[in-house]
Amino acid sequence: MSTSGAATYETLLVEEREDRVVVTLHRPEARNAISGLMIRELHAVCDLLEQHPKLLLLTGHGGVFAGGADIAELLRRGRDDALRGINSRLFERLRRLPMPTVAAVDGWALGGGAELSYACDIRIAGQDAVFGNPEPGLGILAAAGACWRLPELVGESVAKQVLLAGRNLDAPAALAAGLVIEVVPADKLLDQAHALLDRMARSSATALRLTKLVVDSPGAHPVADDLAQAVLFEGQDKKDRMTRFLSKRGLEKGSRA
Repeated sequence: MSTSGAATYETLLVEEREDRVVVTLHRPEARNAISGLMIRELHAVCDLLEQHPKLLLLTGHGGVFAGGADIAELLRRGRDDALRGINSRLFERLRRLPMPTVAAVDGWALGGGAELSYACDIRIAGQDAVFGNPEPGLGILAAAGACWRLPELVGESVAKQVLLAGRNLDAPAALAAGLVIEVVPADKLLDQAHALLDRMARSSATALRLTKLVVDSPGAHPVADDLAQAVLFEGQDKKDRMTRFLSKRGLEKGSRA
């Protein structure tokens, strides 16, 4: 059981830091399979990040990201459960969090686990990472975002290989397809993920939020770009950062004179 602030978690390990929240899927008895309880607890994490925007690092415990959804629970679900979009609503909420999200994936990321990683802004993989969507073999489809999100991430051809032909993408294939930013040794995965977050944390938080908002708003350009830039142009953060940049450049020119 994990406690973070006022929330208590049974399927997650949650660590709140000054500039980020680290969430580890933690159902070791079930390869971190995504259960209804885990969905509810991830909604609680989204509540936290919507109220207090921070970077998010999402990973899995024990060398596995998530081995899929909880099949025993899926077996009991019927039409009305499907129409509620239990998993898809959470993953879309995760996708729309105000600050960037990173999935650090090692081992299996299958079914709902793969779709959870697809909902993050960036994925970084350990050498043993494997992404796949075997849902049709169970008589269902990948209905929590993979059917439309995966083609956006890797292109229609590769997406159909995964969704229709049952192809799994190992770490090198995921890197080649652009699904992940980098492949690193498993024992370096979290360090490299945090280094990626450190790099983002050095940027303006407001600029990151507005950039993500614009990127995720298809069809609104160039108006969305102009409005977001107008907000940033009036901010003190922009003035401070550009002043430091120009001051530093002036010092560098002086040293070469």
